[in-house]
Amino acid sequence: MFNLLKSWLKKSLIAVLLVTISLGISTAGWTPISRAALPSGNAITDANALLRYALPIDNKPVRDLQASLEDIAAQLRANRRWGAISKDISKASRILNNPGQILASVPEERQPQAEAWIAELKSGVTSLDEVVKTKDKEKLRSERAKLLNLVTLLEESMVKKYPFEVPAEYSNLPQLKGRATVEMKTNKGNLTMVVDGYSAPVTAGNFVDLVQRGFYNGLEFTRSEESYVLQTGDPAGKEVGFIDPKTHKYRAIPLEILAEGDKQPTYGITLEEAGRYTDMPVLPFSAFGALAMARPESEVNGGSSQFFFFLFEPELTPAGRNLLDGRYSVFGYLTEGKEVLDKLKAGDKIESAKVTQGLQNLVEPKTA
Repeated sequence: MFNLLKSWLKKSLIAVLLVTISLGISTAGWTPISRAALPSGNAITDANALLRYALPIDNKPVRDLQASLEDIAAQLRANRRWGAISKDISKASRILNNPGQILASVPEERQPQAEAWIAELKSGVTSLDEVVKTKDKEKLRSERAKLLNLVTLLEESMVKKYPFEVPAEYSNLPQLKGRATVEMKTNKGNLTMVVDGYSAPVTAGNFVDLVQRGFYNGLEFTRSEESYVLQTGDPAGKEVGFIDPKTHKYRAIPLEILAEGDKQPTYGITLEEAGRYTDMPVLPFSAFGALAMARPESEVNGGSSQFFFFLFEPELTPAGRNLLDGRYSVFGYLTEGKEVLDKLKAGDKIESAKVTQGLQNLVEPKTA
């Protein structure tokens, strides 16, 4: 009975906390539970899978290849259903035996490299089939991860051009026209994040720009809630965000959310306020280490430098239409360092942060 009561109290506390993410300002609001419906089916909770699906490409064979390899993890969780895993591998093999359908979406100049990746995938899938015969669960996971990394490279090679124009009113803000990888060194260990400018170019661009400026170096994590959030980005002094040294003004970042099915993000309004209660963001709060822009509860365009890691706990915050989806801008995911993120608390420190890939995708502001 005590454990049951403890569980109920913890869930109630998290439900209340879910509506109060801010820049350290005490604010409160409430989203009716009826508008935070549970997902239908199994939501994707793997950050790398979410990043793959967020790529602006349209090639069914490569998506089917991705899905068949990702499904292996679900089958492993379901009491090692080896027969179903064999079917997934067979499907992947059939797709790879017809590479022309995949290559059709790859620009001609990138096709030689894509062909090499496909050949490597074919070899890897054959090897994976042999691993299944031994029923070596850990080796299967490891080899599957390598193949999915190749699928990621293949899918990224299909992106021909940036898919939309950011509204001119945000031309005074940095924009990320693609993706970037950021490595953050903390006093507890290192974190690796992929930020996605295809889904949140202004939010991701602001973050990458601040990393390049060294803004986050030496900053402390200012807020931590178990199974909820870890927040940082509050500079020393009275300011709660970034003051641009050129303009001497607070750099305000608009709420930016790309919903599934939309061609470009919406700005300055939550999906709830737009009446889109059942629509899902392309980058949802369904993976441990989702990166999102913090802001005052009452100011959707009030974000600046503060951001938070979402410490996804499926029993407390269901994946798919939870109370944060559509209300805060997710701009990337933690891809390495989960065990480090688990250890970080308020008072811990970011020692340094740097962009290790994708800096060429950062577009500096056109105007001051």
